[in-house]
Amino acid sequence: MKATYITPAAQNATVVAFGALVGFAVLFSILEPQITRSQEDTSEFIIRQTITAESSFLVEPADVTMTGDIGGVTGGQATGTTQFVVLTNNGAGYYVDIAFFNNGTTEAMIGDVSASEAIVDYEGDVTGEPSFGYTTSASAQLAYTVTSSSTLDTDQSFLNDGSDCNTGGIQTVPCWKAPDTAAFRIVERSSAAVTGATSSVQFNVTVPSGATPTPVAETYTATATLSLYNL
Repeated sequence: MKATYITPAAQNATVVAFGALVGFAVLFSILEPQITRSQEDTSEFIIRQTITAESSFLVEPADVTMTGDIGGVTGGQATGTTQFVVLTNNGAGYYVDIAFFNNGTTEAMIGDVSASEAIVDYEGDVTGEPSFGYTTSASAQLAYTVTSSSTLDTDQSFLNDGSDCNTGGIQTVPCWKAPDTAAFRIVERSSAAVTGATSSVQFNVTVPSGATPTPVAETYTATATLSLYNL
């Protein structure tokens, strides 16, 4: 029998073929899970984040110094205004109340030295609500009114129809209110104010000539607090 010899070329071809076979086996072992496995199930989930409603005074009300002095005997009138800006992301809006500090006296404004109560709380709002126009009295009086950059922000009680308050949508003719230690709503907005919403509180001190009682010659002070709430 003749011996069979494998030429070097044949040997090389065999080695190459074997290497290719091994490489394919390795590649198949890597790809096999993806080739042979089918999808068994799915599970959906959500990601949630709560954003809270925040409201604050972007600009807080400043102290008020009434414009001009008033003679205690001859009388006169003086006004002063403070402005505030509310910032909120609450889509339902907000409201603002005002309450005057309880001095332990009948009136909100008292003399700094003598504690005189000669400047009485405005007597025009006999129902406890703002009154149309300004009602004079024999006594010196302190009253306030509210306006807003957007009329819709001013509480309805300070709006009028040209003759009566708490109706209509006019705020250029003031509806005046007496100070009260109980909180009273002055602003109500039913939407967010992400760039700020501006409102103003204007005060009026009127002293009639020959007021009864006669105001003592000194400075009188009243203290008020604004409170902001989300609707």
